[in-house]
Amino acid sequence: MQFDRDLDVKGLNCPLPILRTKKALAEMASGQVLRVQATDPGAQKDFPAFAKQTGNALIGQQEENSVFEFFLKRK
Repeated sequence: MQFDRDLDVKGLNCPLPILRTKKALAEMASGQVLRVQATDPGAQKDFPAFAKQTGNALIGQQEENSVFEFFLKRK
């Protein structure tokens, strides 16, 4: 999947991945896509909830080798 910005929050635990994601999205233009890579198992629930709460679209999600990837489209 194509993305405009990459955010690596591997090794960080809740709430840091969400806080860094929120900051990154605030610096992006509407419609741009952010890829976030996280290792916190809680991220699987946190990112869908964050997207729903903020109005940004979670357009993709996958896991590979215990790394979770989320693709968020800026509202």
